[in-house]
Order: sequence, then structure tokens, then C-alpha cells
Amino acid sequence: MVHTCKYKSPIGNMLLAADETGLTGLWFEGKKYFANTLPDEHISQETEILTKTKKWLAVYFSGVEPDFTPPLHPTGSAFRQAVWQILLQIPYGQTITYGEIAHRMCEQKNISRMSAQAVGGAVGHNEISIIIPCHRVVGSNGNLTGYAGGIDKKIALLELEHADMSQLFIPKKGTAL
Repeated sequence: MVHTCKYKSPIGNMLLAADETGLTGLWFEGKKYFANTLPDEHISQETEILTKTKKWLAVYFSGVEPDFTPPLHPTGSAFRQAVWQILLQIPYGQTITYGEIAHRMCEQKNISRMSAQAVGGAVGHNEISIIIPCHRVVGSNGNLTGYAGGIDKKIALLELEHADMSQLFIPKKGTAL
């Protein structure tokens, strides 16, 4: 059974979901792909996993890198799972490009080429935002692209982590990428 609870973050309300194994979703309310993997049958009730997730978020939003990770249970294809494992290895306050992730996937699979766009699709469908840090992925030219929570939230998260944004292209409000 999946349980859910809400979390009020400094940058917007969030919905958390977990089963008995781990966190299955963490979404900004009303944003792209919001709760799209949440089963129709779920219970609004805080569990131990959701409590640990809320504690992680409180530490994170205080501007400190959490020294623990709540149990995670993302669901997706083997390809997406492999991309999400790479995301989990991106250090706090650092960024990586879609191309760099594609290169790491090639090394893992012992293949010569992989599409950065395919990687982008997997990154974009990460259901556990922030904890699986898809906000740390940028375009090859430093464009802040592809965050389902919205570019404003991606910028806020990177600023919170004191990421070096001097080489990143930050669009002006109302500018399409």
C-alpha cells in the first residue's frame, strides 16, 4: 500500500509517497508529471519512511547537506534506474551535463554511443525529485533545462546548495529555453 503526506518547503508545497520499501515519489504540487505514478488507491497517512523523508527535507532546506538518505524505491525501466543511480552520485552543490551522464552509461554498458536525449528523458521522469538530484543536471552549454519542478525551483535548489552558477545560462523570467 502506498501512503502519502504533504510537505511545505520554502519553495513550494510537495507531495511525498512511499510504500513499505521506500519513498516512491516526491513532487512539487501542480508541476509537470505531478503524482503521475501515484496509484489511485493510496492512504494519506504519515509512515516512518515519510517521517524520515520530511526530516531529510528539513535538513536540506536549512542549507545543510543531509548525512543520511531515507529508503528509496523508485520504479522505472532498467535504463531509467541506471540513470537515477548516476544522479545519486552527483555531489551536493555540483552539476553534471546530460552528455556526461550518457558517457558514464556508455562506460557501464561497454558501448560506444548513447543519446543525451535518452538520458534527458530518464532524468525528466525521476519521480523522487531533490533526493535523487535531477536538479543538478544541466545542458552541455550550461543551460538550465529540463526540470519538471520548474526552472525557478531548479535555480533555487542550486543556489541553496551554493553551486557554482557562474558558467550556467540562467534564463530571464518569461524566456523560453
